[in-house]
Amino acid sequence: MAPQDYNREVPGLEYFTPQHMTSPGTIASVEASKLSPTLFTPLKIRGTILRNRILVAPMCQYSTASHGPATGALTDYHIATLGHYALKGAGLVFVEASGVQANGRISPNCPGVWSDAQIPALRRISDFIKSQGALSGIQLAHAGRKASTCAPWIAGAQKTQGGKRKVSVRAHKDVGGWPSNVVGPMGGEEWTWDGSKLSDENGGYWAPRALSEQDIAELVQDWAKAAERSVKAGVDVIEIHGAHGYLIHQFLSPLTNKRTDEYGGSFENRTRLLIDIIQAIRKVIPETVPLYLRISSTEWMEDTEEGKQHGSWDVESSVRLAKRLPGLGVDLLDVSSGGNLNRQRLNPFDAKDYQTRIASRIRRELKKDGLSMFIGAVGLITEAEQARDIVEEGGAVTARSADVEIENEAQAAVGMTDAKNGNEPMADVVLVARQFMREPEWVLRVAWQLGVDVAWPNQFLRVRFPKL
Repeated sequence: MAPQDYNREVPGLEYFTPQHMTSPGTIASVEASKLSPTLFTPLKIRGTILRNRILVAPMCQYSTASHGPATGALTDYHIATLGHYALKGAGLVFVEASGVQANGRISPNCPGVWSDAQIPALRRISDFIKSQGALSGIQLAHAGRKASTCAPWIAGAQKTQGGKRKVSVRAHKDVGGWPSNVVGPMGGEEWTWDGSKLSDENGGYWAPRALSEQDIAELVQDWAKAAERSVKAGVDVIEIHGAHGYLIHQFLSPLTNKRTDEYGGSFENRTRLLIDIIQAIRKVIPETVPLYLRISSTEWMEDTEEGKQHGSWDVESSVRLAKRLPGLGVDLLDVSSGGNLNRQRLNPFDAKDYQTRIASRIRRELKKDGLSMFIGAVGLITEAEQARDIVEEGGAVTARSADVEIENEAQAAVGMTDAKNGNEPMADVVLVARQFMREPEWVLRVAWQLGVDVAWPNQFLRVRFPKL
C-alpha cells in the first residue's frame, strides 16, 4: 500500500482528524455536477469558496460561562454542535451572536469577542469547522436594550401574574447580569423593550441608559477590535448583526431612535452607527475576508398608528440602505425581519414566505441599479425542493420525501417558496437555523431528496442514503 493511500490527517491541528476524500456536501463527481442544482454549486465570495449554498445561521445557545476567567468563551459544547453541522456538509457554519462588549451579550451565558482571552476557544471551534471542509463564520453583535436577560428556558419555566409563561426574565447581578449597564440609543424606563417599568414583576427587560457620543465612538472601535480578534482566531467570514431589535436595529428605527444628535433623526443619521461600524471593520480585516450584514428588512410597524405617525424601518428603508452597502465593502446581505418592538403586527414564527419575497425584491432592486451584492434568504426552510428553487433559475419542483416526518416538514414550509421572477433566483444562498438543530445531516438529506450525488464524511460512508 502506497503512503498516500493511508488514512491522511488534516494538517495544522494539535490532534488527529481524518482528511475527507471529498469534502462532505460537495458534488461527488464531474458527471453529477452537470446535472446538479445551483444549491450544490460552489460560490466564491472574496477569498472564500462556499462548497455549497447552504449556510448554518447563527443560533443562540446560552452555553458559555457567566463568570470567571472563561466568561464569554466558547466551549466543547460548541465543537459538538457547530462541528457536527460542518461534518455533515454545511457550506458555512456561523458562531452565534457574540458580544463586542461584555454588556452587549443577550444573556450572561452568551459568548463574546471583547477580550484577547476569548481568542483561543474561538480558534479551536473555527479550526475544527474548517477541518471538515466548511467555512467558519462569526456574528458580531450588541444586544442594546435587550441585554442582560436569562436563557429562554429560564423564562419559560416561570409564569406571569396572569398565569402565562414568561417570554423573558431579567438577569440580575447575582446571576452575572448588568442591570445598570444596559444601553441603547435612548434611556429611561419608557424605553424598556417590553414597555414594562422596573417595578413590574412581569417585565422581562431592563431600562437602558442612553449612549453618549463618546460611548458610540468606543463602541465602533470595539466592533473593529472584535473583528480583528475573530480574524486572529482563524474565522473566515465576519457578519454584523443589525437585526432583531438589537442595538444597531434600535438606531436604524425612527420608533426607537429619537436622538437629536448626529446619530438620530434623518435616515442618514440613523444609519450612521451601522456605516461607521462597517467602515471600521473593513479597515482592519484583510481584503480577502468577506463581510456579511444581517438586517431586519422590516419591523412590521407600517400598518400601526404609531408607524404611520412617526415612520418605521420598512422594506423601502432596507432597499435604500442596501444600495449603499456594496460601495462600503459589504459582500452579502442576510435578510431577516422583525424583533424591534413587541407591538409589531406580524409574528415571524407564524409567517411563511415573506422573508424570501423581501430578499428577492432587494436583489432585483440592486440589479436594476447595476449594483452587485450577494443576498441570503433566512427563515424556516425545511424542504429540499424549496431551498433549491430559491437559488436556482427555473426548474420544476418534485416531491421525493425520505419519510413521513420529512414530508410533513416540507408541506409546512412549502408556502415560503415564491413564484419565479422570470428566471432570476430569489437569493444566492439560504441560511438555515432550527432545522439543523433537528437534523444536523440536513444537507445530506436535501441532496438525497433532490437526487444529487454528494460526498459524505469518510466515517459515515457505510450508512449513506442509497442512490435514487
